[in-house]
Amino acid sequence: MAILLRLGTALYHAGIRLAAPFVPKARAWVEGRRELWERLEGRADALQGCLWIHCASVGEFEQARPVLETIKRARPDLPILLTFFSPSGYAVRKDHPLATHVEYLPADTAANASRLVSLVRPCMAIFIKYEFWHEHLHALERAGVPTYLVSAIFRRSQPFFQWYGGAHRAMLTWFEHLFVQDEGSRDLLASIGISEVTVSGDTRFDRVAAIASKDEVLPRAEVFRASSTQPVLVAGSTWPDDERFLAEALSSQPELRAVIVPHELGEATLNTTAGLFPEPVVRWSGTEDPSGARTLLVDEMGHLSKLYKYADITYVGGGFKSGIHNTLEAAAWGRPVIFGPNYERFAEAHGLIAAGAGFPVRNAKELRQVLDVLLKEPGALHRASEAAGRYVRERIGATQRVTEVLLEKL
Repeated sequence: MAILLRLGTALYHAGIRLAAPFVPKARAWVEGRRELWERLEGRADALQGCLWIHCASVGEFEQARPVLETIKRARPDLPILLTFFSPSGYAVRKDHPLATHVEYLPADTAANASRLVSLVRPCMAIFIKYEFWHEHLHALERAGVPTYLVSAIFRRSQPFFQWYGGAHRAMLTWFEHLFVQDEGSRDLLASIGISEVTVSGDTRFDRVAAIASKDEVLPRAEVFRASSTQPVLVAGSTWPDDERFLAEALSSQPELRAVIVPHELGEATLNTTAGLFPEPVVRWSGTEDPSGARTLLVDEMGHLSKLYKYADITYVGGGFKSGIHNTLEAAAWGRPVIFGPNYERFAEAHGLIAAGAGFPVRNAKELRQVLDVLLKEPGALHRASEAAGRYVRERIGATQRVTEVLLEKL
């Protein structure tokens, strides 16, 4: 089974390289790893005895971030190697001030994994949520490096719990301890003999609560919000499928203004998006006064988690693709969250629905129905908003539960 897993990983990496000339994301994955070892060797002295934190992309870094910040406050001298699998994660966080060095994860081969561990000699490794790389984990285990999985969540359908999942189950034994989000994950792990498990919760709750507590002001959003008493919908991380039916629904909601934050910010994509939504449409980066706009189109990165503050209702994109983006950023501000139908793998979406703060929709008709309830039914918006904020507040504290253990081991 381990041989098949290695073969699958090799074929996956080969597929990315074959796709690179034609697919921008694959090309970024390949190009980003060029001269990877030269960069690491240039920082090897500074990284000796480091804490290695690995994340898939930006979302997982948001789970790692409160853990990293807490550890650095306690151990400011500790070097940090931060790695990402995806180009999007690396591009956004390559200059993070708490990291000694930020790098792409080397391809998961036995040679690469052994070389990395020998080069930087980590004192501890932390992998976030879903990151299971057989050779890297095995190299850490062979070198005696205590390795932890943080904010993990498990489902019965995963290979760990199937008859063919022996190599996957072996990876779980190479972790010193697993910090999982819920009791269901602990029960699944117990069913296959994995007992070094703590139900700590999800560190993202601490991260989004911290963002909301800072209550930062975005002047351009302040002007847009203050210029009318009409309610505002903030739609974040939207894709074309989200935008088409959002625009259709908003066309029949003349009292509702919108802030649209697309996931992709290419100029052609932005122009298409601008043409869909009710006019006047004003760009975030432009000089035009946003006070008279019906739609504010955000064409810069880095604002979304703070923009939800200015919403009455939020929509989080991705639910018409592989899965929804970060609903907790919106809920932390005490805002009800609407999202598309592909949310089954996201525990927080189920939690928000059960709390009365999350609303899945499949089309423009269902979106209009949800908006009508929230905007026109007395007390509905207030109840959903209160439920959203309460859902987040009741689940903070995972970072402390995790870092208490990790700091004792460092």
